[in-house]
Amino acid sequence: MARDFYEVLGVPRDADKDQIQQAYRKLARRYHPDVNSDPAAADRFKEIGAAYQVLSDPGTRRRYDRFGPDFRQIPEDYDERVGAATGEGFRRGRGGTRFDQGFGAGGAVDFEDLFGGMFGGRGGFGSIPGADQEAELELTLEEAYRGGKRTLRLDGRSYTVDIPAGVLDGKRIRLAGQGGRGSGDAPAGDLYLVVRITPHSRFRLRGRDIYVDLPVSPWEAELGATVAVPTLNGEAKVKVAAGSSTGRKLRLRGEGMPNPRGVDGDLYAEIKVMVPPHPTERERKLFEQLAAESDFDPRRAQ
Repeated sequence: MARDFYEVLGVPRDADKDQIQQAYRKLARRYHPDVNSDPAAADRFKEIGAAYQVLSDPGTRRRYDRFGPDFRQIPEDYDERVGAATGEGFRRGRGGTRFDQGFGAGGAVDFEDLFGGMFGGRGGFGSIPGADQEAELELTLEEAYRGGKRTLRLDGRSYTVDIPAGVLDGKRIRLAGQGGRGSGDAPAGDLYLVVRITPHSRFRLRGRDIYVDLPVSPWEAELGATVAVPTLNGEAKVKVAAGSSTGRKLRLRGEGMPNPRGVDGDLYAEIKVMVPPHPTERERKLFEQLAAESDFDPRRAQ
């Protein structure tokens, strides 16, 4: 039997969302196969990820708390199905007996023993559709920008995922029929992949707009220049207007995240005026000359 998910993350059953996230991050860093060469680390990392996927989602966590490790086999409309079958509803049975006592302990529930006499043993419920499942799909910004096919392995199974170009963080990709198995002839549930875009070393994503720093020299900022700026679609040229200061943004229309259903995002290149970290003697003298001749005071300039 799989270990209790709360035990896997080392958190109490009443842990809040932040406690669960902090525990997951700490353990994930410790057992990630890229940093832990222990042969058992990969399995431990998968176990930690599976626990976090369940406990980080309020709805899924409630179902896990109620039904235990078999919660994925219980359809979302389970209460209604049992209520319709008994004519009395799920919470109360004959004589007022509570059917769901003890479920919050996270243990497995033997539904055949619980309802077998009432419905004629195994299969008495008929065919029950499989439950939907959810997992995270980590993408780089480049992968999210371009889209395409991606092979993903979850719990020993391999999936081919079609990633739409311009998919945003938090969006869900549906894999029909790839969720929990149904009973009898009932169809399987769906698998939903929640997109998580990893932070980029250069670009910052805000909605569909992308921001990037654009370093320029003091003379380029003062005199104006045409300089190269990186984009996810290759290098572009922009004009830096004379007299530009740090913080000024140059907009490249349509160079942000693609939007198949509307207007593409924009890219904003934010100017950062940079000085030579190790000026030559000649450069230093020129700066000293400029300082002596200029009456410009940036702390009073508006």
